[in-house]
Amino acid sequence: MAQYVIAIDQGTTSSRAIIFDKAGSIVSTGQLEHEQIFPQAGWVEHDPMEIWNNTREVIGQALSKANLTRHDIVAVGITNQRETAVVWDRTTGLPVYNAIVWQDTRTQPIVDRLAADGGVERFKKQVGLPLATYFSGTKIVWILENVEGARAKADAGELMFGTTDSWVLWNLTGGLEGGVHATDVTNASRTLFMDLETLQWDDDILAAFDVPRSMLPEIRSSSEVYGTVNEHSLLREVPISGILGDQQAATFGQAAFDQGEAKNTYGTGNFLIFNTGTEIVHSKNGLLTTLGYKLGDAEPHYALEGSIAVTGALVQWLRDNLGMISSSEEVETLAKSVDDNGGAYFVPAFSGLFAPYWRSDARGALVGLTRFVNKGHIARAALEATAFQTREVIDAVNADSGVPLTEIKVDGGMIANNTLMQFQADILGVPVVRPVVAETTALGAAYAAGLAVGFWSGLDELRANWQEDSRWTPQMSVAERDRQLRNWKKAVTKTFGWVDEDVL
Repeated sequence: MAQYVIAIDQGTTSSRAIIFDKAGSIVSTGQLEHEQIFPQAGWVEHDPMEIWNNTREVIGQALSKANLTRHDIVAVGITNQRETAVVWDRTTGLPVYNAIVWQDTRTQPIVDRLAADGGVERFKKQVGLPLATYFSGTKIVWILENVEGARAKADAGELMFGTTDSWVLWNLTGGLEGGVHATDVTNASRTLFMDLETLQWDDDILAAFDVPRSMLPEIRSSSEVYGTVNEHSLLREVPISGILGDQQAATFGQAAFDQGEAKNTYGTGNFLIFNTGTEIVHSKNGLLTTLGYKLGDAEPHYALEGSIAVTGALVQWLRDNLGMISSSEEVETLAKSVDDNGGAYFVPAFSGLFAPYWRSDARGALVGLTRFVNKGHIARAALEATAFQTREVIDAVNADSGVPLTEIKVDGGMIANNTLMQFQADILGVPVVRPVVAETTALGAAYAAGLAVGFWSGLDELRANWQEDSRWTPQMSVAERDRQLRNWKKAVTKTFGWVDEDVL
């Protein structure tokens, strides 16, 4: 009997279930988008119940399309939008508030309060992260301080917190009927609460945030059996045996298992991960130190990460807010209608600027406008913003590692855009390489799950699965590249200092 692994990819805009065979090829996919909720400027939320209901439905879609049942599935892997915070009641199983999404900036006053004693790098040595609205910790604090009754319930041990992997795992394993409350090291490393060396929650930091430890999930490795799917699911009795945050999962799916290997994911935002092996490397250039993966009892692998808040989301903004395009794919056609950006540069600091600047006071800016600029130039500037931001992050990685990257592996939805990929190679000055299986996030979760149950023999077998699909090499002159980068950096400075007491 043929056997397969199913990966649940709970992402920022949709939830997917993807079934993979032993060669790492996609057999079938189920996908449903969920609502993006914007209660006010800077606030971004999701409905956790919608996410859970969609997760169940996409599992059914994937199984049905492939004409498979639970008996064909050997393991379940989970990957997820990492810093998005869900808090729910352990007595009812219901969320006490919507999930607060990683892009949300409402917690800046909490960040400022915590940073008053020691600055934004107050906990960075222990957790590898600066104090920022991006991470889960301040989102939990906001819920405890702003949702009626939440603080009292938390202090009584009645509330549970999790990133969306924990929410899906708890529900899949039974919820109120014995659900497993756990997360893996990669997701735990995005909360501001996990010590990078001990891989445990730091009680001193929890005390500083005033978050009860009883809310938090157990921290486990990225590849082990956490539990089995409960009897009410189409996947009942199948082991859930892999969890990786989405960017770490993509790195794993790219077979970037070793020190010095890297990938860049082009999704809602962009995320470059550089594997530093078993060594914890603290960035001097605005990058995050994070967990790469941990397989069972083996030593953890660490990584440097360059996180960019808005890349694909800018294309969605052109589509949904401005109506410039009717589908995301149309942005490439519009961009190709002109020869260059016409002097326009678009800095999409909608949620402030993440790596390497970490400027929460920044907001988006479209600069260099003249009467000559049309919507084709704006579309091109939007695509180029993704490439420019990636260049700045890779410059930081090269500076921290001391060993410049000679090529970059890419994945995510935007890599289907050939115009963007060519410009990315041009502005980086190194080749850009796309794999045959572009769904590396789900593939990485599948790999972690399959390794735990012996479906794959080890990392060498996974390396052998990786295949190159396309390669773009730089075609831009050095002088033109330098000119473009100079203008980009000038544009970035125009976004600084926008937010003050009177500006949201």
